[in-house]
Amino acid sequence: MDNAMTKERLEAFSDGVFAIIITILVLNLKTPHGTTFAALRPVVIPWINYVLTFVYIGIYWSNHHHLFRLAHSVTGAVLLTNLLLLFWISMLPFVTGWMGASHFATVPVFVYGAVMLACAISYYILERTILTNEGPDSILANALGNDVKGLVSLGIYLMALGLVFVNRWIAVALYAVVALMWLIPDRRIERAAPVHH
Repeated sequence: MDNAMTKERLEAFSDGVFAIIITILVLNLKTPHGTTFAALRPVVIPWINYVLTFVYIGIYWSNHHHLFRLAHSVTGAVLLTNLLLLFWISMLPFVTGWMGASHFATVPVFVYGAVMLACAISYYILERTILTNEGPDSILANALGNDVKGLVSLGIYLMALGLVFVNRWIAVALYAVVALMWLIPDRRIERAAPVHH
């Protein structure tokens, strides 16, 4: 299995899955009933929710690309952990639709955060699996270091899940904070990439 799978094939498959997820996400948006600006009012909340999730998917896609840019090979463990990440990201259209349709009700906001936490944990596992494969002295290992940013993100998600039943808007704000933290692709890898090439 390891010899048949190339890094390029894994990336192409992952890119296809990301594209399908974004397509499903946008298909969940409902069109306004009416032809006036007032008709847009009921779709504002779902649209904001869509934007937040689109940004998240874009961040994962971008950082996934950067991560594999410095990886040299693909192992069975990398394949499985990559599929785990794609599984949780594929759940985002469902939880996004639920949160938007409920106008950010507490339980949907909690479930959305739980899926986002699962995505973050899966990405972290994928990152560590690739690092194990590449070795402690690899360019990728030197570029990532201790990945404090990733661990801080996990902590914020856990904090949001703990606070969602106190005030759901605090949780939503914390989800947005994580998105802002990762909006710019990982510069550590971007700095290391020219050396790799």
